[in-house]
Amino acid sequence: MPERLLFLCTANSARSQIAEGLVRGLWPGWRAFSAGTAPGSRVHPLAVQVLTEWGLDPAGLYPKPVARFEGQTFDWVITVCDAAARACPLWLGPGRRLHWGLPDPAAVRGSPRLQLAAFRVVRNALYLRLSALLGPEEGVRV
Repeated sequence: MPERLLFLCTANSARSQIAEGLVRGLWPGWRAFSAGTAPGSRVHPLAVQVLTEWGLDPAGLYPKPVARFEGQTFDWVITVCDAAARACPLWLGPGRRLHWGLPDPAAVRGSPRLQLAAFRVVRNALYLRLSALLGPEEGVRV
């Protein structure tokens, strides 16, 4: 059975969605999910853009409350923002936990080019951390 990963952040609109999209597209032998402690209303358009730049399909990604996963078990629970790390529910079971405190790219102000660059930095950082955790990617990146 594939190992299960849960990525948590506050709004579940950027960092955790990028992480979920990377795993689904590049490590299909793993089952990835994401959720937020206070989920937003949509996936940030720049999160979608940085996934599609690598040929990854963002279909099916949407903000979800962490309560949706209550009672489920995960092999890894990875928080990608400090607020989610503090609010991480105790019911997530015996899975291993990691905290990858990454800056919120949605908080970057400035030109569209600067904002997109912030999302790319987070995508690339997540990719490097996931590669170290999961091993060589299984999917094909365009």
